[in-house]
Amino acid sequence: MQDDVPVEGMSVQIENTAPPTGLAEILAPHLSVVFCGLNPALTAHRDGHNFSNRSNRFWRVLHLAGFTPRLLRAEEEREMLQYGLGLTSAVSRPTKSASELKKSDYIAAAPVLEEKIRRLAPDNLAFLGKAAYAAISLRADIEWGRQPEAFAGASIWVLPNPSGLNRAFDLAKLTEHYRELKLAVEDQRNLIK
Repeated sequence: MQDDVPVEGMSVQIENTAPPTGLAEILAPHLSVVFCGLNPALTAHRDGHNFSNRSNRFWRVLHLAGFTPRLLRAEEEREMLQYGLGLTSAVSRPTKSASELKKSDYIAAAPVLEEKIRRLAPDNLAFLGKAAYAAISLRADIEWGRQPEAFAGASIWVLPNPSGLNRAFDLAKLTEHYRELKLAVEDQRNLIK
């Protein structure tokens, strides 16, 4: 099923996709950024909305970094499309913690993700955490930020995972990393003009 949604001044067809978990992906062709979580949390799967756990900082960081003009709630996730943003997961299987996933889970899921990104052609694909991209790229030396290679035609970014379980990054540090991507998106737009 598809819907028409305004995306930055134009109407585009969005895909109403639900992976086997039943948790909706928020996707449309030619978005500025598709954020790629490691996999759905059990709480998100139960609630039916991405990043629905109150301890997850995704929606706050997205707003603080300037991607959205107001703080969205998980139930408002589809509004991301209005700002040229989307959501997917590297692995569709929900778990209590992403630490339950193995490298082989990411590698097995990579062809599906690659086909999806190639077909939808976003400008940027932002992995939320290093685990998925490290497994998919077969690299152990992943740094935060923009990566030197592309994935299915999209520029690759690796951002810290906004999970409340990720205590290595406070809200200010998370926002700083996400803002770097936001500034790059603005630069990309300015080059097109």
